[in-house]
Amino acid sequence: MTSSAPAIHVLTGPTAVGKTEAALSWAEQNSAEILSCDSVCVYRGMDIGSAKPTVEQQRRVRHHGLDLVEPSERYSVSQFIDMSRQAIAEAHGRGNRILVTGGSGFYLAAFFGPVTDELPISEAITAEVRTLQRQGIEPLLHRLRQVEGTKLPDWLDQQNPIRVAKALERRLASGRTLDALRDEFLGRKGPFADHSVTFELLERPDADLRTRIALRTQSMISEGLIMESERLIGLNLDPELASARAVGYRATMDWLQGGKRVALEGLVERINLDTWALVRKQRKWFRRLGLAQDSGQI
Repeated sequence: MTSSAPAIHVLTGPTAVGKTEAALSWAEQNSAEILSCDSVCVYRGMDIGSAKPTVEQQRRVRHHGLDLVEPSERYSVSQFIDMSRQAIAEAHGRGNRILVTGGSGFYLAAFFGPVTDELPISEAITAEVRTLQRQGIEPLLHRLRQVEGTKLPDWLDQQNPIRVAKALERRLASGRTLDALRDEFLGRKGPFADHSVTFELLERPDADLRTRIALRTQSMISEGLIMESERLIGLNLDPELASARAVGYRATMDWLQGGKRVALEGLVERINLDTWALVRKQRKWFRRLGLAQDSGQI
């Protein structure tokens, strides 16, 4: 950490816990600008389903990281890091602090350690891996075993197609074993290692959080989630894009494309279940990053 690097405060927690209002209050009380750490809020037009801060909330505090790309575009963690560095520098230049808030694990991890090895991946390798990915996880694993060997590292989540695809890309691009690549990666400095990073993890009892999720789902549907999802269908999105897989939107698009054969109550139930699955995934990220032991109860 260098004395010239601005301090960063992170306010995170599972979806629907109440991060938005807590972040606004903290930012107003501490002369801070808010840097969104949400992988869905980067997309223009995906406002309701992402619980993006409203226009009025954005008037209260300057925000960064919202409405950066179209849903049909890819947005990488490297782009997020570059945007974050610029936002932090701009806030610091205005004499303001920076508050990172959101619950997207991979983005969040960037503030606590390395998240990318910056290994160049050729277009040919990217195309090959994406073709395999569309066929399912087994073709990905088969190709990875061809180059790595039949015994894959225990640390690789072989049930996660995105992780397997990334591993295959790096194995093909580098010609090095996955263990060697991982060892080198873990020895790298994180992109914000020169900054002092503090954090607060907001939590609620499960029953309280489930109630808040259910109320938010109903609110999103009444406010226009279905209309936003119809627009996404019209874009004919690549199913691998984060925008096409976003919780709430994916269920609604499936419901619309299925001819609404399931009652609206069935859609609500699926969104609630998908959102709770996201909560469990987020909590795993918090534990992995060492955040869970310092939580603030709302």
